Amino acid sequence: MNNDYPILSLNNIEVIYDKVALAIKGVSVEVPQGGMVALLGANGAGKSTTLKSISGLLQPERGEVTRGDIRFMGQDIAVLAPQARVKLGIVQVLEGRRVFEHLTPDENLVAASAVVGSSRADMNRARDMVYAYFPRLHQRRTAQSGFLSGGEQQMLAIGRALMTRPKLLMLDEPSLGLAPFLVAEIFDIVKRINQQEGLSVLLVEQNAIAALEVVSHGYLLENGRIVMHDSADAMKKNPDIQEFYLGGAEGKNFHDIKHYSRRKRWLS
Repeated sequence: MNNDYPILSLNNIEVIYDKVALAIKGVSVEVPQGGMVALLGANGAGKSTTLKSISGLLQPERGEVTRGDIRFMGQDIAVLAPQARVKLGIVQVLEGRRVFEHLTPDENLVAASAVVGSSRADMNRARDMVYAYFPRLHQRRTAQSGFLSGGEQQMLAIGRALMTRPKLLMLDEPSLGLAPFLVAEIFDIVKRINQQEGLSVLLVEQNAIAALEVVSHGYLLENGRIVMHDSADAMKKNPDIQEFYLGGAEGKNFHDIKHYSRRKRWLS
């Protein structure tokens, strides 16, 4: 794989809903080959919209990328349909642990492999990999998925994505509604998949504490704009990140800090 360019590059993209509502305002993000990057921000900051601009899922919600370019492995993908992006190796795990509840985990995984037309041998290898990373799914493989716990359903949602043999895995709020110990377990597994499989990961999270423990770099999105980009270690030490995202004062946002907009650390 050519490492001269990032696997994913968003350059100054803008997204408009219903041809009037500007949701994303000049967002630029890069995910390095084999890297693990977090996109952080409060609810409504534009994180999910950014992911959907990459996966091509904006159109059903009457959204449109109106400016900028989106490149995957050096290729402009802005005009490609969602299914074409999946075949290139982009997969998004949507917020809300969406699985086929009437099917078993095993049937969910088999169904996911059909998206990319896997042979039976490839499907079996991918399924074995999923069960190796998520042994709890293997134990529950014949249960009806609607009766799995929230953590097990999140594992299954990630496992379904892995069945498409992606090059870029995008996770939208995987910690939502889960107990802290389950969040730590799932994030640890995703980190191992990143390291052992060389799978690039873009992680969207409100839970900055958990996200910054597993990624190398992070972007902070505020009201549709990137306001900070730095290493995970630097972001954890940043006083504003600590106050607003790592357990400090509540009920404020970055616009309450007058000097914040003048900081230029994230541009370096």
